[in-house]
Amino acid sequence: MALRNILKEGDETLSKRCRPVTDFNDRLHQLLDDMAETLTAAEGVGLAAPQVGILRRAVLVLETNVPEGESEKLIELINPEILSSDGEQEGPEGCLSVPGVYGWVKRPDHVRVRAQDRFGEFFEIEGYGLTARAFCHEVDHLDGHVFLEISDHIMSDEELEEYYATEDGK
Repeated sequence: MALRNILKEGDETLSKRCRPVTDFNDRLHQLLDDMAETLTAAEGVGLAAPQVGILRRAVLVLETNVPEGESEKLIELINPEILSSDGEQEGPEGCLSVPGVYGWVKRPDHVRVRAQDRFGEFFEIEGYGLTARAFCHEVDHLDGHVFLEISDHIMSDEELEEYYATEDGK
């Protein structure tokens, strides 16, 4: 495994639509393993292949909605497609490709995704809350979009601090 460089906003690769993955081979497995190491090192909750310069439809999302005492798990989604969504959540959203910037973004609170695993097998998975947000965010990357395009406004450091202070003190 190896750490990959995360591209930053302004790199034209981030605005391109990715091609489907058709070969479920060792190269794909190496990419997914490298992306996992890169995501872990960056302490993020999601990473899409175009963020590391690969224009293929592959993403990783950290499932954070786990029972007390269980470890968060990494979900690999190849050629993901959002089948349905419902509910609404809004709040600060950031991106490893736009470090230090958070925007106020509305997303569905629940999504159902169909994807393939690293071996090409199809599966469906549901995400709620932060996981649903991450699924949507990463699929947007595959279509050449970053969260700034749908953000109502960019949050100041003060707004961000106030948001998290009130969230923690519900």
